Amino acid sequence: MRFGTVDELPPGLRDQARAALAGIPKPVAPSFSQPPASVVPLERKPRNKFGAVVTHVDGIRFDSKREARYFEQLQLRIAAGEVRYFLRQVPFHLPGGTKLVVDFLEFHADGSVHVVDVKGRETPVFRLKKREVEHHYPITVELA
Repeated sequence: MRFGTVDELPPGLRDQARAALAGIPKPVAPSFSQPPASVVPLERKPRNKFGAVVTHVDGIRFDSKREARYFEQLQLRIAAGEVRYFLRQVPFHLPGGTKLVVDFLEFHADGSVHVVDVKGRETPVFRLKKREVEHHYPITVELA
């Protein structure tokens, strides 16, 4: 060892060594897990990983602007008599405890039923679930 006694240590180390020998606990650095009371945290909204913006139309929350726009078009089609009524967020249960929730289930005036999912980007998980739903149910999922 370079130093034979505590007195030969540099001043900062000498104080630490004397405190350790005397049994004095080391000072603990302040914790920054909680900000000081004077610091006001910025309000940060979580972003959607696909860039979708939550939109409200007629008091209904939609996950994207595109879905809200499709809802408005659907209301116009009801007023025109093309669509009788529709359901929102309809789940199709799949084997293994999973499900695909489609955005709209439309009932048209001619008696046809359309299953519509509004997508900005088709993900691999969606493609797989869509294929499973079309296999297990007698429907075709349309993308809007």
